[in-house]
Amino acid sequence: MNAALDDTHNPALQSWVASANAPDTDFPIQNLPFGRFRTEAEPDWRIGVAIGNQVLDLRAAKLIDSSDMNRLMRLLPGVRRSVRQAISEGLRVGSAQQAVFKAALHAQSDVAMGLPCQIGDYTDFYTSVHHATTIGKQLRPDNPLLPNYKWVPIGYHGRASSIIPSGQGFRRPKGQTKAPDQDAPTLGPCRRLDYELELAMLVGRPNALGEPIAMADAEDHVFGVSLFNDWSARDIQAWEYQPLGPFLSKNFASTLSPWVVTLDALAPFRVPFTRPAGDPEPLAYLDAPANRAQGAISIELEVWLQTAQMRAAGHAGDRISRSNYRDAYWTVAQLVAHHTVNGCNLRAGDLLGSGTLSGPEPAQGGSLMELSAGGKKPFALSSGETRAWLEDGDTIILRGYCQQPGFRRIGFGECRGTVLPA
Repeated sequence: MNAALDDTHNPALQSWVASANAPDTDFPIQNLPFGRFRTEAEPDWRIGVAIGNQVLDLRAAKLIDSSDMNRLMRLLPGVRRSVRQAISEGLRVGSAQQAVFKAALHAQSDVAMGLPCQIGDYTDFYTSVHHATTIGKQLRPDNPLLPNYKWVPIGYHGRASSIIPSGQGFRRPKGQTKAPDQDAPTLGPCRRLDYELELAMLVGRPNALGEPIAMADAEDHVFGVSLFNDWSARDIQAWEYQPLGPFLSKNFASTLSPWVVTLDALAPFRVPFTRPAGDPEPLAYLDAPANRAQGAISIELEVWLQTAQMRAAGHAGDRISRSNYRDAYWTVAQLVAHHTVNGCNLRAGDLLGSGTLSGPEPAQGGSLMELSAGGKKPFALSSGETRAWLEDGDTIILRGYCQQPGFRRIGFGECRGTVLPA
């Protein structure tokens, strides 16, 4: 397991970048997430690391010799940790490299962030048993959880070309829908537009076709984790998903946050992987002592909704849901091991979505389909508006952070997207 602690996690570390020492920053020196940025003067993408409210250009800081993020992601785990160590040492108070690093800094407010890497293939999983059960109750009240769920990490292949960066709006999708009282379907704009609170695991090290990745090695193939919103057209989905699963209801847009928090940065926040009493143990290829001891990760997740009316009034939006990734039914390592057990080859930049991450309580639903009971129970916002589904002009903001006594809080930034008219 890629969960070793070293001096880069020391909570006493301070940076000469003053904003990185603020208690509420997502990006203290203990985090150091990677992303791609560009400036108005230099339009080519460059690799940066977030530190406080700044971004460090790694090539300008003479830490790497390339601006190819996918190439960096393919580095062996030990080499990646050496890069992290060098960045940390250069940003610490008293560093001899301060002058060189300072010249390579840009204010985050002055740069444009894009997708953190070139996305290859995209697989979306279904790792929250709470989400699966709640949705199952709406669709199959007598049999909410299908019998394979507790044995197989369920997933489907999504559309990588429509993954868009945080901050970019997308148009409300059109598609076929059919109401129960209609004789034939009609084509039109989606009326039951939803978000899905997810995490994205970005693959770093590839594996050869025909060579499965064992549990003991699985996390060495994962570069890090980002926030991910897999927008969903529920009415289109209801008509099309039998017998082969989601299609147009999912492939119109998915939003990815710009920063990748590495598994190395997440090491202090590992927790045991456990199953409820009475549930089956994973099959041998999905089991390992290290995964049981620290395979899960405690990541606090939040969903915020800002309507167009709120935005016009200067209102930052309402937090409508909270959950934690530690409640997922399958771990990062299990997703990688299962994805490749048949010989499937993963490549640097492939994205594995966690699926909607909901908690055990009704208020912890990771989608409007859960929070509004399939649209039957609209809920009130502080602005006096109500929502069952997303309306044009609505913005969804996902946030995530990790905190643990004895360690510095780290965050993921935000994943933001706005619904535009069809």
